[in-house]
Amino acid sequence: MKKLVLPLCALAAAGTAPAQSSLTLFGVVDAGISYYSVKSRSWGATLPQEVTQSQKVLSNSGYNSSRIGFRGTEDLGGGLAASFWLEAPVANDSGASGIANFGRRSTVSLSGPFGEVRLGRDYTASFWNDAVFDPFGVNGVGTNLVAVVNSNLAASRALATGGLLGGGLSAGTDSYLRTSNAISYFLPAGLAGVYGQVQYAFHENTKVSSVPAGTSERGRYVGGRLGWTDGKADVALGYGESTLLSTLPNAEKIKSLNIGGSYDFGMVKILGEWSRVRDVRDGTVALPLGATDRYDGLVAGVNVPVGPGVIRASVARVNFKNGNSLPDSDASVNKLALGYVHNLSKRTALYASVARIRIRNGHNNPTVMGVTPLVLSLPAILPQPAYVSTGGLEPRSSYGYDFGIRHAF
Repeated sequence: MKKLVLPLCALAAAGTAPAQSSLTLFGVVDAGISYYSVKSRSWGATLPQEVTQSQKVLSNSGYNSSRIGFRGTEDLGGGLAASFWLEAPVANDSGASGIANFGRRSTVSLSGPFGEVRLGRDYTASFWNDAVFDPFGVNGVGTNLVAVVNSNLAASRALATGGLLGGGLSAGTDSYLRTSNAISYFLPAGLAGVYGQVQYAFHENTKVSSVPAGTSERGRYVGGRLGWTDGKADVALGYGESTLLSTLPNAEKIKSLNIGGSYDFGMVKILGEWSRVRDVRDGTVALPLGATDRYDGLVAGVNVPVGPGVIRASVARVNFKNGNSLPDSDASVNKLALGYVHNLSKRTALYASVARIRIRNGHNNPTVMGVTPLVLSLPAILPQPAYVSTGGLEPRSSYGYDFGIRHAF
């Protein structure tokens, strides 16, 4: 990390003191060798058959997301501070993208004893538990299974209802992972361990008085998170709503509720999360009563310090309950992940991860429940080996591994 402290020597009015500012250049370069394999098998009365697709790649972001960013703070006096944060994704495996956009984060803030008001593109409040309470977070083949299913749902339903939100930033997972045009408020520190935020993202659609159906609120997000920590224990509740369609018929929202927690015993840290995500669709001519698909997820894992390294392990399951109320229309997916991180220094680490995924009744919802070892399972957005879900085949299982190096600056 390169930090430049820039004193502002120019004084404004008589009697004012010079403000103190800082500018930090930071980033991560993460590269590794990864292998992905997905297997599709026949189901029902179809003749037995099996199709496997696999791929070996030089990947990025197997442990931490490759990025480059700039952040700065100005002390305004009286406990007030202004700050900014601009962070861009980096495809260091190919060099195909550098600072092409600040899609990871682009915010400006005002903070003080009252807390922080933050404006701009940022992570959603309801996403944080998926990242914080899983040993692998949302990187590499060990990525939190709940996060993969939620990403698949967000991107696929956005495509089905008019196209990717946010211009396709964050691989089309906007209003789940991140959101643009947001106003966020964060509680101040010093509240006996209590922390939290509320967030609202404008849809920014044009209001037209002559349109009887009203203004579309597609792209609107609202959410919040409230937690408590004492350093060793940490627990938080998150909730968010993403609007895909707001005009009747066919209105649709994705509603996410999760609670996560962790406890650090020193020799081992345990983590866990429960999640329920509902895809709520209002009535149409074909389905007058509407339908709500439900995704219930559970994750448990550990971090075990071993010398200069950490062993990571997690087990997860997501159950899909189809809102059509028809028999034999549900599905489930299980994931087991194991990894090790060896810290060569505070900034450089070697890592290895392996994950196994098994899918039951994947033909019922192959787009969302057809989970692969990557952070998003849609080949149309993120090229990768694909399941076959036609000709009597369904997603059945997948496997993947990463081993690489991460350097932070």
